[in-house]
Amino acid sequence: MQRRTFLKGTLAGSAVAVAAGAGLLSPQAVLAAWPKAAFEAKSVDDAMSSLLGSANNTPSGDIKIKAPDIAENGAVVPITVTSSIADASAISILASKNGTPLAANFKLGAGAKADVSTRIKMGKTSDIIAVVKSGGKAFTARKNVKVTIGGCGG
Repeated sequence: MQRRTFLKGTLAGSAVAVAAGAGLLSPQAVLAAWPKAAFEAKSVDDAMSSLLGSANNTPSGDIKIKAPDIAENGAVVPITVTSSIADASAISILASKNGTPLAANFKLGAGAKADVSTRIKMGKTSDIIAVVKSGGKAFTARKNVKVTIGGCGG
């Protein structure tokens, strides 16, 4: 049985190598689409407009942001966003005073729990804005995080 497994693996690997060599497989064909304009935006409103189609949002108490009040190092700031808003389809995290405010964007599958954790860079003290998209509307929550050592070149 090990010989068969080895031969199948070798055959599959060879087929992929031939396809890649012939140009049938290219990295762009398999990479997921990403909102380039939103990640390159220089203001919060521009990032939200590029990401959601509009900067209109509604503050919500159903979104909870867990982040340190004081981040000792802005290069690594842990953030957790949870939401009890029904049918959330995406969660985005923005740092309002970063050069490019959009720090993360997560798309959620149908029925997924709206709970994400990540680490972001913050250049200086600013508001963290969590945006939850549900039913074509954007809901937001904010939390101020004080940065003592800048992470974006500061």
